[in-house]
Amino acid sequence: MQLKRRSSLIPNLVETVRGYATHEHSVFTEVTEARGSLAKATGPAAVAAADQTLTSALGRLMVVAEAYPQLQAVASFRQLQGDLTDTEEKVAYARQFYNQNALDYNTRIQTFPGNMFAGWFGFLPVDFFNTDETARQDVKVSFTTA
Repeated sequence: MQLKRRSSLIPNLVETVRGYATHEHSVFTEVTEARGSLAKATGPAAVAAADQTLTSALGRLMVVAEAYPQLQAVASFRQLQGDLTDTEEKVAYARQFYNQNALDYNTRIQTFPGNMFAGWFGFLPVDFFNTDETARQDVKVSFTTA
């Protein structure tokens, strides 16, 4: 649910930034494509990979936005940015909650007596919602042209 909420905030944020940074077309395209990938993803592994791509693209969008001081003063942008930050925190919590439940489930189906029932009924371990460490690194953007 939080991933969908974040996904619904993104078009408004992109349009707000686009109004000020019209020449940053590649960043807008990247965010739009990453958002589309997240909407199409199925299963924890695919959703995690798409989420990681979107998080990286959003980081670059925020770097672009920071380059425009007049944009920072727009109330609607600041509200969208705050909503997105709040949603990011909720996504992190939901990811942690899911992973804790996945760990509990996997432990139960792999230890006695749960492993007996898991074998009889065909319960299989579930994947964790993982993020790559590179997604947590600072985004580096250069505005120089070759």
